[in-house]
Amino acid sequence: MRKKITIIGAGNVGATAAHWAVVRGLGDVVLLDVVEGVPQGKALDLWQSGPVENFAWSVKGSNDYADSAGSDIVIITAGLARKPGMSRDDLLTKNVAIVKTCTEEAVKYSPDCVLIVVTNPIDAMVYTSFKVSGFPRNRVIGMAGVLDSARYRTFLADAIGVAPMDVNAMVMGIHGDNMLPMVRLANVAGVPIIDLLSEEQINEVVKRTQMGGIEIVNHLKTGSAFYSPGLSAVEMAEAIVKDTKRVLPCAAYLEGEFGISGCFLGVPVVLGDKGVERILEFKLTDEEKAALNESVAAVQNQMAATGL
Repeated sequence: MRKKITIIGAGNVGATAAHWAVVRGLGDVVLLDVVEGVPQGKALDLWQSGPVENFAWSVKGSNDYADSAGSDIVIITAGLARKPGMSRDDLLTKNVAIVKTCTEEAVKYSPDCVLIVVTNPIDAMVYTSFKVSGFPRNRVIGMAGVLDSARYRTFLADAIGVAPMDVNAMVMGIHGDNMLPMVRLANVAGVPIIDLLSEEQINEVVKRTQMGGIEIVNHLKTGSAFYSPGLSAVEMAEAIVKDTKRVLPCAAYLEGEFGISGCFLGVPVVLGDKGVERILEFKLTDEEKAALNESVAAVQNQMAATGL
């Protein structure tokens, strides 16, 4: 049976996610937005690329959540984007209301779907979706670690002078300034990066990773990143739709893992057809624990600000 993926929000991130979803063969796509004409126009444009890209999936644009009925995956990208001088937290209040409505409507028509939340601040927004949906924790996931890890791998590859695909590296924690790029575990085809870069070089890469989003915002001035966030969400959706058991860093709800409970945090998870199948827990150093706890404190502040 053909799979169905609904993407809520037809802005840059949502439209990019729709593009990658059909190119990667995930299934039929519904692109939803409250603005009349925008999802219809973008979906029609994307659908017409099928003969060139050789895909046979349908792409439908809509303003009606009824068209999302029976979705296997719902990706929420709707919300305000950052502008220069804004932090992710600055978006919280307005985006809580948006994500709340999106979630309510999505679960009304697709009660068995897996929710992937992209809207910033991600850790608070995925918590919002979790509370509003009433879904079990395996079916509500935040996209953050895939994107942050992609940035980390890109910057490491550039510093070392190797192909990004050969860099194995992961970012844990909050999607924000307190994120934790894992230096100890990062390697190039098995060779530790600490043997390839100086401490100063590594620190520069870590800092650039932590500020990766705002670097793009400062260049664009009127928006934020969309190519890599859109693809990152689709990589997660692909692992679920195709039941590939990919291990990806995602914002998952913790219930004792890493000694943390009651919040969403970026950790390595196994993704399959039911969503998060398990969280890969491993021993952290004291320094890593302290850094992760800083993420927890920041996420808890965001959670409190949602009022849920």
